[in-house]
Amino acid sequence: MKISNETKVGALSTIAITLLILGFNFLKGKSIFKSGNFLYAKYADTKGLMISNPVSINGLQVGSVYELEEQDKNIDTIIVAIKLNKELNIPVNSIASISNNPLTSSSIVIELGNSTKFFAHDDTIPTTNNPGMLGNITSRITPLVERVTITVQSLDSVLKNINTIFDPYTKNNMQEVVANANKTMAYLVSSSASLNALLNNQTGVLSKSLNNVNSFTQTLARNNDKVDHMMANIETATTNFSKADIDGTINQMRGTVERLNAAVEKMDSKEGSLGLLLNDKQLYKNLENTTRSLNILMDDIRINPKRYVSISVFGGKSKGQPLTSPLPVTDTSGTRL
Repeated sequence: MKISNETKVGALSTIAITLLILGFNFLKGKSIFKSGNFLYAKYADTKGLMISNPVSINGLQVGSVYELEEQDKNIDTIIVAIKLNKELNIPVNSIASISNNPLTSSSIVIELGNSTKFFAHDDTIPTTNNPGMLGNITSRITPLVERVTITVQSLDSVLKNINTIFDPYTKNNMQEVVANANKTMAYLVSSSASLNALLNNQTGVLSKSLNNVNSFTQTLARNNDKVDHMMANIETATTNFSKADIDGTINQMRGTVERLNAAVEKMDSKEGSLGLLLNDKQLYKNLENTTRSLNILMDDIRINPKRYVSISVFGGKSKGQPLTSPLPVTDTSGTRL
């Protein structure tokens, strides 16, 4: 029996297509016959999970996703078949979650429990919703966004209140405050320029003052010996002064002052001659009368000397009346004072 070329080509094409499908499924980790160790997990959202995506425990890949199908045509629940590479003792309280990473493909991560019982073939493993990195970021950012929204609303309310408070008069006052602030800044700029002129290394007043101080210190350095000699003299003088009997001198002065005070008290009182002389009015009047009488006598002797001196050569005794009051005082020209 002779086989035609068309039949051969068709058979070869069929075999090639079959091998291609089987090889593609093999590369994806799916065998022709469903055999091996399987676990099943139910999810409401597979988050882009695809067949042949890895399944890992503690970072080690232990299997892959074999297939995904809905449960009883209910799209709300998706059953994921997990094919393990080998027999593993997975505690029955372990949890399988989907790790969604935008940089890599999604994967299933099994967190081992601490139970002493293990899953059997074709058991269903409990699942949990892992939000992933983006979910964690979103969950953390969402409260922050809400707070920012509340803050913006509060700021808007504050600005509205400020607009209602600031009437035209207040706004004018604010403009005046800003104008005064501008003037103050201008004054500060002027003061800064003056300060720069003061601190100028060549012409500044401060530089000249420092030069004068430097010159003064140089002069002190040149006259260091004289200054030392002067300080030695001052030290000697202070030593002699400290050795002087200042307390005794002060005590003597205090005694002298006390005796002087006693003498002054006696002078103020009527005890003793000096006290009577200063305080007795009758004695003062008597002295005044005696002085007046003495003046009259002296004037009378000068005017009528013959009354008191009895020398007669050519004439007789003076017959004038004696003076009863002193003569007025005149100067050398005869003018009465």
